[in-house]
Parts: sequence; structure tokens; C-alpha cells
Amino acid sequence: MTLLKTTTDGPVTTLTIDRADTMNPLGAPGDGEEFRAACDAINREMDVRCVILTGAGRAFSAGGDIKAMRDKTGTFGGSTPAISDGYRDNIHMMLRALHAIRVPVIAAVNGPAIGLGCDVACLADIRIASDKAKFGVTFLKLGIIPGDGGTWILPRVIGMSRASELFYTGDVIGAEQAQDWGLVSRVVPHEELLAEAQAMASKIAAMPPHSLRQSKMLLRQGQQVNYDTALEMAANTQAMMHMTDDHAEGVAALIEKRPPEFKGK
Repeated sequence: MTLLKTTTDGPVTTLTIDRADTMNPLGAPGDGEEFRAACDAINREMDVRCVILTGAGRAFSAGGDIKAMRDKTGTFGGSTPAISDGYRDNIHMMLRALHAIRVPVIAAVNGPAIGLGCDVACLADIRIASDKAKFGVTFLKLGIIPGDGGTWILPRVIGMSRASELFYTGDVIGAEQAQDWGLVSRVVPHEELLAEAQAMASKIAAMPPHSLRQSKMLLRQGQQVNYDTALEMAANTQAMMHMTDDHAEGVAALIEKRPPEFKGK
């Protein structure tokens, strides 16, 4: 069964996790390949300037397939080495692909985002939550650990203390608490979620595409390197941006007091 529904409206591509009947579980065989193909296509297409990631139906994603875990099938079946390879070659492929998208990603969290689903949402650059959204990393309640790299992802979003609290207790928090903790940027009425995400995506997509992609790269690298390295990367990247037509257009538009028209040149 396919995982993603992909739609494109001008410079904005929407990826919808589309297994609504079962609350959009993740990690079935082939999910990694499907995610990688979709994300690679986004990276190759310079006309795409922003991505919205959401879920079909009443959930963003309830995480790994519990029935497959019970029955020891698919990614969760076979010997210990086979399960380990299933994570590396499927679930991790999906997460690496999402993390490697070069344009900004907005997660429009429309309902429960649990376990793997929560960590997928946290790989987005921006999270907007419906007032029906819930978040939890309930791996320990199942007798397992965050096998998707969640112990790397979540502390970078909400800090070590709050990430530890969620991991160790298995608690599920609502949208308002998630906003208070910095897990999401804003909470909106459920029926307004996609419109809010689309409005933000349109604003982002109006930015010059090369500068947009380079800014995302610098934000990501800035979390890993020291300040001197970040300054050196900024100097080299900025020099390239000064040579673009979009830079000249931005300056001209500001002087002439008109909206800029960036063309990715």
C-alpha cells in the first residue's frame, strides 16, 4: 500500500501521509524508498520552494504499525540482524530523505503524532498544529527504544529536560502544551490548519530560491559547527548570493518601493 500522496500547487508541494484508515502508520516495507523518491524529486525541482507535510484523516501519524510489531512481520519481522537492517534500509531511509529536503518543510500536524510520527514531524523546519493534535514518544511503553534517531531529534527541538520527560514517562501532550514547550510554532483551529500552512508556505515561496535553500543549509550546519566555522560558511555563501540576479532584484525593489519578483537566477 502506498504511503504518500503528492500534490503541487505552483512553488509549494504537499506530501500527505495517506493511510487514513489505520491512522497513517509508518515503516511498512517500501516506505523508505517511496519517501526517498518523493524527496529527491523535490530537491531536483528548483521551482519547488516549500513543502507542506501532513496526514490524511484524523491523524498525522500514529507511528510504527503496532499489528506488524505484534505479528513480527515486515520491517519488524525476522532475526535480530534482519530487524536492524529493516530500520537502516527502510525507516532510516525515510527519515534521512526528509531531513535532506533542501527547501523549508512545514509540518501541518492535523491530529496525533506519536512515536515515529512525532519524530517525523520534528524533522520539519516549522510545525503548525491543529487544536486536535497530540504529541508523544511512547516507545518505552512498548518495551522498545526510539529506533528512529528520536533521541537526536527531539532534544534539538525542545531541549534535553523536556525530551527526557517525554521519553521516560511516555506521556502524550496536547497542542497547547506542545506550543508552550516550543514543539510547535502555533496552534490553530482544526478546520483552519491547511489554510494556515498554505499561507505560510506561499510567503516562504515568494523568497529567492537559491538564498532560501542556502539559508536552510546554514541553519542546519549552524547547529553542528562552531561559530568561526559558521562565519566562514556565511562569508563564502554570501559572496555567491551577491552575484545573483535575485539579489539585484531585491535591492532594486526595496529602493523602488515595490514587491520583488524573484526568478531563481
